[in-house]
Amino acid sequence: MSRRCSISGKGVMSGNHVSHAHNKTRRRFLPNLQGFSLLSEALDAPIKLRLATSTVRSIEKRGGLDAYLLSAKDTELTDEAVKIKRRIKKAQAKAAAAA
Repeated sequence: MSRRCSISGKGVMSGNHVSHAHNKTRRRFLPNLQGFSLLSEALDAPIKLRLATSTVRSIEKRGGLDAYLLSAKDTELTDEAVKIKRRIKKAQAKAAAAA
């Protein structure tokens, strides 16, 4: 399983660990990934994702998973997130046609 956020694509970064004596050694900065189950209102089902906690805060700020994905550009999202976005758009169109 890769260390990459399912929606934002945030991944591992590298840099230097700098000691008090200013010795530099290479290190990795891992993203804070957690497993989440977010409810999609349009699909009326929970979606399991492995997300960075910063992405979860952004999702909550924009008003949920559906609102976050619909307001984001496809270039900002991962392939998995774009597929979920398409499913949400299709479900909303179907609901609008039925109403």
